[in-house]
Amino acid sequence: MASAELMDYDKALELFEPVLGFEVHVELNTKTKMFCGCANEFGSGANTNTCPTCLGLPGGLPQVNKKAIESSIRLGLALGCEIAEHSRFARKNYFYPDTAKNFQTSQYDDPICHDGSITIELESGRLVTVEIERAHMEDDAGKLTHMGGATGRIQGADYSLVDYNRGGVPLVEIVTQMIEGAEHDAPEIGKTYVAAIREIAKGLGVSNARMEEGNVRCDANVSLRPRGSNVLGTRTETKNVNSLRSVERAVRYEIQRQAAVLHAGGTITQETRHWHEDTGRTSAGRPKSDADDYRYFPEPDLLPMAPSREWVEELRLTLPEPPAARRKRLQAAWGFVNLEFQDVVNSDLLDAVEATVAAGASAQAARKWWTGEIARLANVAGVAADTLVTPVQLAALIELVEAGTLTDRLARQVLEGVIAGEGTPTQVVDSRGLAVVSDDGPLVAAIDAALLGQPDVLAKIRDGKVQAAGAVIGAVMKAMRGQADAARVRELVLERAATIE
Repeated sequence: MASAELMDYDKALELFEPVLGFEVHVELNTKTKMFCGCANEFGSGANTNTCPTCLGLPGGLPQVNKKAIESSIRLGLALGCEIAEHSRFARKNYFYPDTAKNFQTSQYDDPICHDGSITIELESGRLVTVEIERAHMEDDAGKLTHMGGATGRIQGADYSLVDYNRGGVPLVEIVTQMIEGAEHDAPEIGKTYVAAIREIAKGLGVSNARMEEGNVRCDANVSLRPRGSNVLGTRTETKNVNSLRSVERAVRYEIQRQAAVLHAGGTITQETRHWHEDTGRTSAGRPKSDADDYRYFPEPDLLPMAPSREWVEELRLTLPEPPAARRKRLQAAWGFVNLEFQDVVNSDLLDAVEATVAAGASAQAARKWWTGEIARLANVAGVAADTLVTPVQLAALIELVEAGTLTDRLARQVLEGVIAGEGTPTQVVDSRGLAVVSDDGPLVAAIDAALLGQPDVLAKIRDGKVQAAGAVIGAVMKAMRGQADAARVRELVLERAATIE
């Protein structure tokens, strides 16, 4: 779709009111799959974590994963949900190559969790309460990889490969009620809500919550209705959006696209849509099915569940500190201004910074390294920052810098060695010989050589133009291969300039 077919965002909000809804899929980090004993592991060889049950072969019977039920209940409690006294699974029937059984084992009219809410805070300070309709359990589909073609999608592909390792992995799908009154904040509400779900799931320990690995995926529903109308518009559902930034962009894009279509006299098709990260656009998928189209019926191979009230209350006692309260506590303890703290939160490094501080580092130093050099290296490698180095390793590196054993420049080299698997920071310093030279003897020799080699600079320093010392300091640092304290070098340069013959 050309950019000319989009309406200006502010103009769209003048004419139409957006109504939102989100379905967030949280992949649980149980050791095994939802209904069989196959490993729940990311990154294994294709189709190695499969069995007759998760492949839907004749004779394969499901057995529910108790840990998955426990995690689902804890997640529901953290979302303020009621936990159903009776719950059951249902078959959701549809035919697609990544669903080996030709149905998904899900929940329909008896979800495990229902009627909850969470309150999110936008950057402006506005508080928005998002009502949760339900949070139900289901198993995931496999993964299709479309080969050939220019887009990586099925259209134009030469053939497709299917990996059923993900098939049968436990999911909790969290479905909101309609979100009205979002107005101009609609895109930010989407991003902030999904971020809150991810933070809750990660804090509970029920999911790895890595969006880049598909642990948290969002289906964003958007519809528009004319200002002053009470009639809901036709919605679209942008599927499987897997980054916070993309959720925000996808909601904004759909508002602008739908507004342009409606203003021109067109109609919106109820359909799924694909988000294209590279172009920042959505494209049509398939007509959106209603519940009747899936021919839900109770799963005949699984008994209904009836979690006891005693068990539910035991699980409630395991809930950690709410994320919002935790953020306020940590910001106060660390003394971060709002911008510094938001930088950590937006980088998804709150846990890493907290663990680094717990390991002995100062909060400011931990923030500087995680959001600076480590984030840069992670971006280059295309991985999450907290997978490169552990908080304990970083705290040890920071200790070496603060003790004067390393400069920041040398510490960056040591960090690279740690990431490369060369050992602890101290071991890398020793093996590479990277410690700062603490003996003034070699420094004085290098300084004298630099001063005598630049008599014009020496004359300027003696005339009181101390800024000229920068040239000498640079030459000395180069001669010492960066293994010198620049402040000490400057001090010695000024001393030697006054006495050297």
